[in-house]
Amino acid sequence: MGWASDVRKARGLLRRALDNRRAVQTVRARLAAAPPHRPGHAKIAVYFADGAVNMYQMRQWYKPLEKLAETWPVVILSRTATGARALLEETDLPVAFVPTVRNIEQYLATQDIRVVFYVNQNTRNFQMFRYGRRWHVFINHGESDKMYMTTNQFKAYDYAFIAGDAARERLARVLWNYDLDARTIAIGRPQADHYSGALPYTPDERTVVLYAPTWEGDRPSAHYGSIVTHGEALVAALLASGRHRLIYRPHPRSGVVDPEYGAANRRIIAAIAAANAADPTAQHVFDDGPHLGWQLSSADVAIVDISAMVYDRLAADRPLLITRPSDDRAIVDTHGYLSACEWLDADRAADVITETDRVLNDPESVTRLAYWVRHYFGDTSPGAPTARFHAAVQQLMDEWERWNRRSLEQADAAPEVDESEGAEAELDT
Repeated sequence: MGWASDVRKARGLLRRALDNRRAVQTVRARLAAAPPHRPGHAKIAVYFADGAVNMYQMRQWYKPLEKLAETWPVVILSRTATGARALLEETDLPVAFVPTVRNIEQYLATQDIRVVFYVNQNTRNFQMFRYGRRWHVFINHGESDKMYMTTNQFKAYDYAFIAGDAARERLARVLWNYDLDARTIAIGRPQADHYSGALPYTPDERTVVLYAPTWEGDRPSAHYGSIVTHGEALVAALLASGRHRLIYRPHPRSGVVDPEYGAANRRIIAAIAAANAADPTAQHVFDDGPHLGWQLSSADVAIVDISAMVYDRLAADRPLLITRPSDDRAIVDTHGYLSACEWLDADRAADVITETDRVLNDPESVTRLAYWVRHYFGDTSPGAPTARFHAAVQQLMDEWERWNRRSLEQADAAPEVDESEGAEAELDT
């Protein structure tokens, strides 16, 4: 069995190497054919050191960044060929392919980058931190109560854009000697102002249920995925009801660690196809597209695992159920929304129809949801999050101007060095 595993790993490495080589060729050809970036134009850089597998972390920021670029020109710095290839295909924002540190330095020398955004905690972010005289800002790729949201790595950034009061409380509980008032800025969820994508079904009287599970996790404390424990049972019930439409959007990494998790995911996809073949009017959806937005805004109820999807849906101010992890070792933060959310236990998954009807019609559930939406995201009225995002950027630009002016004044005030005296001293020695 050992040699077979080694062969599979070797084949995987070879496939990735060939794909990366093709990606390099594609990216360099695309960039060579495009107009060069205007010198000194870009003011904001988004640093992305991951490949195509983690593009979901960037996709949700395309629309807010495109809107921001109308005021402050934005460029995406991509460190990997597969990531750059995906970016060039998916967004109109300028992309710079900078695989080496020398490439980064050469590009920065041509631009006026004052703010650098980071959407994740990739270890290669550290290579970008070396460049001072600009603000390094963690904007994250979602809001959640997972351990990831309180990592001590927050301290590595000059500032962090957070969603709201819940994020402040979460960080205050965990981070020592961290000035929340000075280094965090609440912006809500600007992505909620830019829901994108066309509905792949015709709306009718059916209740639309979004089931968006996360992946299985790579350690017991992060075993939040529900496809095996909840997924097949709840999907079977929804497909059989005759009055529900299912939107199934699994995490793109589903099955990368646990083969059974991947197999259950494939069985659900096959069940959706079979249900649509039996009743074409059902129009159930298996969704693996790049756009996240229409799913959150159109579904009457969402069923999600403990992940950023909880808070993406919460920002939409619509009813949701959260699957309770079946692994007792999974860490659940019960200080925030998860202390008062609507749980779906594995043994209730087959009764999902009753559970969805309850959260849709129970007045107490509706009232609780409204409270937690505001606690996490503040004002969610259309346009409000975008206004706060732009105001936060303006604040940093004003700060940059003040610090830059101070640096210039200090340079002008510095005493001049008599080079002749230095030369004489050097000769004497």
